[in-house]
Amino acid sequence: MTDTPHSIYDFEALSIDGKPAHLSTQRGKVMLIVNTASKCGFTPQFAGLEELWKEYRDKGFVLLGFPSNQFGAQDPGSNDEIASFCQINYGVSFPMMSKVDVNGDKAHPLWKWLTAEAPGILGTKAIKWNFTKFLIGKDGQVVKRYAPNDSPGSLKGDVEAALAA
Repeated sequence: MTDTPHSIYDFEALSIDGKPAHLSTQRGKVMLIVNTASKCGFTPQFAGLEELWKEYRDKGFVLLGFPSNQFGAQDPGSNDEIASFCQINYGVSFPMMSKVDVNGDKAHPLWKWLTAEAPGILGTKAIKWNFTKFLIGKDGQVVKRYAPNDSPGSLKGDVEAALAA
């Protein structure tokens, strides 16, 4: 990562199986970044996220799930357990990353950048709960932030607009 990130392409993360994932490899694609949890009231959104992924992945769309255990300890498992849960229960085939903190001093740098680029209601930078979503345009910039209760299906129009841009 560069000292001053200018776009999502300046970040890297670890995939859920521990391999480096350089977001620069997604240059020119539309991305949806989501903090996920396996034991949350919003967990069934994995099904809708998978539908979005399948519908748009061949059109230049990438979806990345970042498990986090920061909200009600709702993702306590290991990366292997999380990956297995997502695949068995929701058929998740979109890329999942290693578990991260999305808030606080130990927050992953990507999440610090996302929340600075697209603050929430009343300008708050903190992630309030699991399944907060960020849509990233082809230029690597944040297009929009979505609340946890925004269903994946409700994002289709914005995803299509970003893909057409």
